[in-house]
Amino acid sequence: MLACGAAAAPLQDPPACRDVRLVDVGWSDNAATTGLAAVVLEGLDYRPSITYASVRVAFAGMAARNVDAFLGYWKPVMSPRIEPFVKAGQIQVLEQPNLTGAKATLAVPDYLHAQGLKRFADIHRFEKALDGRIFGIEPGTGSNALIQRMIEKNEFGVANFRRMESSESGMLTEVQRAVKDRRPIVFLGWEPHPMNVQFRIRYLEGGDAVFGPNFGESSIYTAVQAGYGRRCPNVGALLANLQFTTDIENQVMAAIVEKTSPVQAARDWLRKNPEVLATWLRGVRSFGGEDGLAAVRKALLGAP
Repeated sequence: MLACGAAAAPLQDPPACRDVRLVDVGWSDNAATTGLAAVVLEGLDYRPSITYASVRVAFAGMAARNVDAFLGYWKPVMSPRIEPFVKAGQIQVLEQPNLTGAKATLAVPDYLHAQGLKRFADIHRFEKALDGRIFGIEPGTGSNALIQRMIEKNEFGVANFRRMESSESGMLTEVQRAVKDRRPIVFLGWEPHPMNVQFRIRYLEGGDAVFGPNFGESSIYTAVQAGYGRRCPNVGALLANLQFTTDIENQVMAAIVEKTSPVQAARDWLRKNPEVLATWLRGVRSFGGEDGLAAVRKALLGAP
């Protein structure tokens, strides 16, 4: 795993670095962190843009230098997807995660848990009630691949099940409908995400062999084009500094779920919580070479 090339001394980026191309793969948590990064970059007088793409296209875009950075690499769930690009020297992963303590594994509504579907080993007993379906997210994601492998290897006796692929919003619509009617459903759940407060859900135990221990505990990293931190050291320093918490992401995501745009949700949150900027902007300058913290505070709050 490689660092992005951040340095302690004041940095100045060349003109080619002013346009910063971020990628959002359509998950609320990724939308939140990408929105936060974009708002800070705007305050530094950069010109961020956000490309919406699948995970597969996001990684291919970084490898082809059509995208600069992706703030949503879940390790280890997505490792099989990104490792070929890292080994080929096309993508670099920042040394420090931007979030720790995330999790992703299969989940059920609390009423189904109370009926006895508490562990991965229980899923097959509910095959008829579940219509033989396990709901994942969009094609090409690491979590979907883990679900499919579980089915193909007949782990926990689920060989007759089908993985249902959909967007995050499509999957959550299915969950919402099932909860409204108190129907059985098994789906991919993760945290941070507003689903943890929108619905009463329980994460299934006993899935360590599929998603990893502690309910698929993951750290989330930022990935960039290979060599990006050397070419654009000031943006590289910012990306290396960005550290989030589940509380930060949940608050921004809650607004996104209520149909606020990710960038506006991020801007609103930062105006209420500007204290995080001191850490994020340590050693970072504006594009024009001014103090980064002062520039962003002025852009957000109209005052130094």
